[in-house]
Amino acid sequence: MARRDEQFDERFLRKLEYLHIMSKKIAAGQARAQRKTRIVGSGLEFADHRNYSPGDDMRNIDWKVYGRTNKLFLKLFEEEEDLYIYFLLDTSKSMTLGFEPTKWDYAKQCAAALGYIGLSNLDRVSIIPFSSRLDGRMPPTRGKAQIFKIFDFLSSVEPGEQTSLGDAFKTFVAQNKRRGIAVVISDFYDPTGFEKGLNYLRYHKFDPIVLHVFDDRELDPSLHGELQLVDCETGEVREITVTEGILKRYRQVWEKFCDEIDTYCSKRDILYFRVPIQVPFDELVLRVFRAGGFLG
Repeated sequence: MARRDEQFDERFLRKLEYLHIMSKKIAAGQARAQRKTRIVGSGLEFADHRNYSPGDDMRNIDWKVYGRTNKLFLKLFEEEEDLYIYFLLDTSKSMTLGFEPTKWDYAKQCAAALGYIGLSNLDRVSIIPFSSRLDGRMPPTRGKAQIFKIFDFLSSVEPGEQTSLGDAFKTFVAQNKRRGIAVVISDFYDPTGFEKGLNYLRYHKFDPIVLHVFDDRELDPSLHGELQLVDCETGEVREITVTEGILKRYRQVWEKFCDEIDTYCSKRDILYFRVPIQVPFDELVLRVFRAGGFLG
């Protein structure tokens, strides 16, 4: 087994427990979504009646109601469903190259923190790294004690290839028939675009939450003069003369790229969080809680 990352230390665990306490306080002040399905027959809690139809199991008839009304009704009960939470983590080269800590380090912290909350709520949590394909999988697990399994799995993940959300998420939806929340943590530097991948999740009835991570230093690169730039995702090489005008244009294009993701998510009621890795991960996690999309 790979050596556990030093970032998953006792101090990190204490932060997770603090976030767990905060999640309960925030959830208590919100109208929490009910994950219950009404079923005929025995269940956890009586909910309602419905009319009897030919072919229904006679054992589920409420005979007391029949005695009072001379009509046949079936008893309905509420059964709480397990919530599945899938963390789709971008392991492509753009996430792992460059400054320390990297975007990948930050993504792992966010996934571990949110995963801990899911485990504490007895939800089923799965970690699925991806690049142009799925790069492994931690099967769904539940219970707070399983956080160490998450730590060990995240510590073992190796850098992937070029980003392709479309290819990776097409495989994901084919392999996972149990619907749930799909938390996508990525810098979204996909040469083919981000829409196709997120559309796969939506069309197959997953509920996406988008965490768009970046490094503030990407917006202010210390580059000047004649340079040979290499695209870390594709390996493409380009000769360029870097001027202040070029850097200004670069920032404009980057902001337009981020605005396109934001607009896409807003129009489709997808929770979207854009955050630099300079912001402590626990602050981002609290933002997710307060948005109400994770504490169902």
